[in-house]
Amino acid sequence: METQANVKKETITNTTPAKPKRGKVFPIILLLLIVAGSWFGVSKYTHGKHHEETDDAQVESNISPAIPRVSGYVADVKVRDNQRVRRGDTLLVLDQRDLALKVEQAEAALATAQSNLGVARTSTSAAQSNIAPVQASIGTIDAQIGVAKINLTRANQDFERYANLIKDHSITQQQYEQALAAKQTAEKQIQILQEQRKEAASQTSAISSQSGAAASQIKVANSVIKQRQVEVDEARLNLSYAVITAPADGLVSKVNVQPGQFVQAGQPLFSIVLNDDLWVVANFKETQFDKMKIGQKVMVHVDAFPDHNFEAKLSSFSPATGARFALLPPDNASGNFVKVVQRVPVRIEFAQPNDALIKQLRPGMNVDVDVHLD
Repeated sequence: METQANVKKETITNTTPAKPKRGKVFPIILLLLIVAGSWFGVSKYTHGKHHEETDDAQVESNISPAIPRVSGYVADVKVRDNQRVRRGDTLLVLDQRDLALKVEQAEAALATAQSNLGVARTSTSAAQSNIAPVQASIGTIDAQIGVAKINLTRANQDFERYANLIKDHSITQQQYEQALAAKQTAEKQIQILQEQRKEAASQTSAISSQSGAAASQIKVANSVIKQRQVEVDEARLNLSYAVITAPADGLVSKVNVQPGQFVQAGQPLFSIVLNDDLWVVANFKETQFDKMKIGQKVMVHVDAFPDHNFEAKLSSFSPATGARFALLPPDNASGNFVKVVQRVPVRIEFAQPNDALIKQLRPGMNVDVDVHLD
C-alpha cells in the first residue's frame, strides 16, 4: 500500500508543469511604446504650437456663366462640353429674325420722324416768307394813309372856304356840294386805309403765330428724332446680343442647351471656368485664428497629387463666418441655443501660379492646408 501511494505521489509530482521564466522582451517593447508615444505626443504638441492645419479646404476659381441678354430660340450651339475657348469666341447663336424686324421697324420710325422735321422746317420757311410781303403792304398802306391825310386837310380847307363863300352867294350851290363831297371822300379814304392796315397787321400777327408754331414743331420733331434714334440703337444692340460670346478665356462646363430650345433673358445656360487664376479657400475653426496673419507661409497638399506639396501664402480672411452667408443663416434668438464652433473662410494663394501642376488643378478639388505660424 505504501508503495502504491508513493508511486501515485511521484506521478502527481512529475505531471505538475513548471512555471515559465519571465523574459526581457516585454519590458523592452513596453519601453519602446512609451518612448514612441511620448515622442509622438511631444512632436504633435510642438507642431501644433507653430502650425494650424485643416482638411476642410478646396481649390477655387472664377466661374463665369453664359447668360443671354435677350430671349429667343437657339439657332446654333458652337461649343461642346469641356472645350477650351478664348475671349470673344462665339458660344451660341439665337434666332435673329425677330430682332432684325425690330431694327427695321425702328429705322422706319426714325425715317418718319426725320420727314416730319423736314415738313416742319418747310412750314416755318413758308411762314417766314409770307411775313415780308405783309409787312411791305403795311408800309404801303401807311404811305397811302399819309397821302390821304394831306388830301383830307386840303379838302377841309377848301370846304371851309366854300362854306364861307356860299353864305355870300359868291359861289354856286354845285361848287359847294363838290367841296363837301371831296371832304367826305377824303375822310372815307382814310377810314378804308386804316381798316386795311389793321387787317394787314392781324395777318402779320397770324403769320408770326404760325411761324412760332412751326418753330415749336421743329423742336418737337427733333425730340422725336432723338427718341427714335435711341430706339434704333437699342434694337441694334439687342440684335447684337443674339450672338453670345465668351467673356474670358477658360473651359466650358457641361452644355445644357440644344438648338431649337427657347431661352429667357438672364437664364444661365452653362458656365466657363476661368482656370488661369486658381486659389484655395480653407475653412478654419474660429479657435484657430489667434495666431494666423496675412502673409504667413502655407503648404498645400492636394489629394490629386499626393507626392507633391504646393507652396502658398495666406492672402485674406473672410469678413464673416460661412454660416452668415448661408441661404438660411442661423438665428440663435429663435430657439434653444446650442454653441457650435464656427468656421471662417480663408483665401490662400499659390506662390508659383504658373506651375505646370497648378494648371492641372480643378476647382472643387480637396486639399489639406498647413499654415506656418512662425
